Amino acid sequence: MHLRNVVRDIASCLQNISNDPHVQILRIKNRLSPDYDAAQLSGGYRDVALNLILITPETQRLGLNGHVCEVQLILKPFYEHRSNEGHARYVAFRNKQAK
Repeated sequence: MHLRNVVRDIASCLQNISNDPHVQILRIKNRLSPDYDAAQLSGGYRDVALNLILITPETQRLGLNGHVCEVQLILKPFYEHRSNEGHARYVAFRNKQAK
């Protein structure tokens, strides 16, 4: 998880990750988009989630170059209001939606 203060910081971080030649981004979920219906799709949760793999000599040597990682970019105010109880509600919501 990577906390940022403003959306511009998230965009800059995303640009830096996408410019890294050792990173292959597989999927981006933009839950900050104004078009994203957080109430219906994620129980109100908002972030930008990246699924990616790292391809370096070290990950290749260890056989981890196919291991998928998730990186969450989240605005600090959203994180500060997040709680374990809130996350449990999100997980229950997601499981109910079978996603």
